[in-house]
Amino acid sequence: MLVTLAAWAPQELSCMCIYRFNMLTLNKILGVPCRLAKWQIHGFLKSFTFHPEKQLLHKLVLGIETSCDDTAAAVVDETGNILGEAIHSQTKVHLKTGGIIPSVAQQLHRENIEKIVKETLSASGITPNELSAIATTVKPGLALSLGVGLEYSTQLVNQYKKPFIPIHHMEAHALTIRITNKIDFPFLVLLVSGGHCLLAIVQGVSDFLLLGKSLDIAPGDMLDKVARRLSLIKHPAYSTMSGGKAIEHLAKQGNRLHFDFRHPLHFCRNCDFSFSGLQTAVDRMITQKEKEEGIEKGEILSCAADIAAAVQHTVASHIAKRTHRAILFCQQKGVLTPSNAVLVVSGGVASNLYIRKTLEIVTKATNCILLCPPLKLCTDNGIMIAWNGIEKLCAGLGILHNTEGIRYEPKCPLGVDISKQVQEAAIKVPSLKI
Repeated sequence: MLVTLAAWAPQELSCMCIYRFNMLTLNKILGVPCRLAKWQIHGFLKSFTFHPEKQLLHKLVLGIETSCDDTAAAVVDETGNILGEAIHSQTKVHLKTGGIIPSVAQQLHRENIEKIVKETLSASGITPNELSAIATTVKPGLALSLGVGLEYSTQLVNQYKKPFIPIHHMEAHALTIRITNKIDFPFLVLLVSGGHCLLAIVQGVSDFLLLGKSLDIAPGDMLDKVARRLSLIKHPAYSTMSGGKAIEHLAKQGNRLHFDFRHPLHFCRNCDFSFSGLQTAVDRMITQKEKEEGIEKGEILSCAADIAAAVQHTVASHIAKRTHRAILFCQQKGVLTPSNAVLVVSGGVASNLYIRKTLEIVTKATNCILLCPPLKLCTDNGIMIAWNGIEKLCAGLGILHNTEGIRYEPKCPLGVDISKQVQEAAIKVPSLKI
């Protein structure tokens, strides 16, 4: 925000005090005594503008995100204030190809990353020299996409001699909530997206205990595949939506009770997830219904809304049950107490309101508080990367002053795996009406 020196004077000062303040300021600027009329001083001072936030704040981080199919950047300060951001989505391109093609995503990142970063810096009013550090997603994600972000970031880091902060994508999702909510450690987090599904205890900025993860594919990936199998891209109302969003909207028109899909890992008393078996069952059901209705593969079934509703409910129930067990485990171990019983849900799939409502039932039953970032911050964005950089900068963790040897990691676990302890606890989850 630009303000004039005259406007910066406290409002309660009298006109005479403001005049004297202006005279002193002008004398200091010119280096000689000055005798001008009030209107002349006011006009002169209006030509001088400054950014008070730049002078009062000490940490400014540029975050860059290219782990999958969104090219994003943002500048965030140590209070969580978002000074500027920009994003380029590849969704429309990948909808036409029926899924993300890594080489296509890489090329689109290359074409847009410089423009996105420049737009972000311009919107923030910050120059690269004023940055405290540059933070970039280096793990996990698509190798070709990660490579573009890392290459561009290291060029910036070396050009402007700035510290570099490598970011774990899932860690950034987990800590996003601390931008909007004053939440202390520890807390439980559920991360659900197109590439991941996991439950973890967040003990600190880079201190995670993994309770469970997907044993095969992620829920977002599964919902996208079901949407493609239902040929929703051919439906005018859903042709521009991502698969997961199309399923959520179509499900509102369907009756989930018309189809009954078996819940994954029903008899396994752990916090792991599985979605590939459900996807196979759905694919088999769609094929059966196509034969019954006498339509070819690629045409839209009359019962598509019912299938979408049943699939979404099964996914939501599966996620809810594993999360319920995680909460009970944390309460049993004393990790979550009445004073800090918080469940944070983040990631792209966390924007699904049906899944959120299902988790609300679980948190009410376990006396927990459910917190979700704003929908805009659930999907991949540069803000969460910049904020994770701020968190690390404030904690003095993972700050590199030499980028030599830094590599991206397409696959990378989050934290210390204690899922065996969850398995050994064998906690039975009471039934809830969902």
